[in-house]
Amino acid sequence: MKQRTRKRFEEAGARFTTAGEFLGLSPAEIALIDMRIALARQLREQRGRAGLTQLETARRIGSSQSRLAKMEAADPSVSIDLLIRSLLSLGASRRSIARAVSTDRLPSGSGRRVAVRAAPQAASKTAIAKASSAR
Repeated sequence: MKQRTRKRFEEAGARFTTAGEFLGLSPAEIALIDMRIALARQLREQRGRAGLTQLETARRIGSSQSRLAKMEAADPSVSIDLLIRSLLSLGASRRSIARAVSTDRLPSGSGRRVAVRAAPQAASKTAIAKASSAR
């Protein structure tokens, strides 16, 4: 984020925190999310290296294309064991999977800083009132 933009946010009453802090996630929950993201990324890359479409890959692993899309998006409804089984089915080694989830290689997406507004602004209250009356 540009310094100027960050300053504008702070002047408007926003504070910056990580997504994990904002959601009140424990370090274990953050690590689990990061591992899920890493496995999903590896699955997408493995499929790309094999030159397969989502549909072709889904057929190989005995799933549907829509389920595979959720797997590649690290959807929370997809179990980690399904991600791992799918990777193994596509030829990934145990070592490559272990490397993907090793702590020094995790994407730390949940550690990214986000702006959180501390208190609603007057304009926001007006917008909420207008939206409520429009119903």
